Amino acid sequence: MSGLHQLKPSKNSNKNRKRVGRGDGSGNGTYSGRGSKGQKQRGNVPFLFEGGQLPLIKRLPHMRGFTNIFRVESIPVNVQSLEQFKSGSDVTVENLVAVGAVRKRNAHIKILGNGKLTKKLNVIAHAFSKRAQQKIEDAGGTATVVGADESGESTIAK
Repeated sequence: MSGLHQLKPSKNSNKNRKRVGRGDGSGNGTYSGRGSKGQKQRGNVPFLFEGGQLPLIKRLPHMRGFTNIFRVESIPVNVQSLEQFKSGSDVTVENLVAVGAVRKRNAHIKILGNGKLTKKLNVIAHAFSKRAQQKIEDAGGTATVVGADESGESTIAK
């Protein structure tokens, strides 16, 4: 049985580093592995240098525009998909998720006015289009904005 004092690296696993420019006897003499004459032998060539030609990175168009970090992504729900609720019921984000009209539970929901609404519903959402609000109220229901103050203005960005 061998001890820790007898451990050795496996054969050919440790190699000596290449010592460049130490004469012909070293195996990397004369030109030191750089070839003869020219820019590549004499100095450092910058990365992506194309010999004075306008580099590809400068020929491509620069990134345009910006990303608004305050943007609120709204998930649209049309008035026609509210038709599946019972008349007189409250339509909330949780109810919309349960029915399958919306997938995300913490989504910012905007009700849009596409389709017909024949039932009286109390809809509670983050935002409404004017047409959707009109259709809900014409059917006898109410459209309540989540997080609205007393003046009716939403505290959440539209």
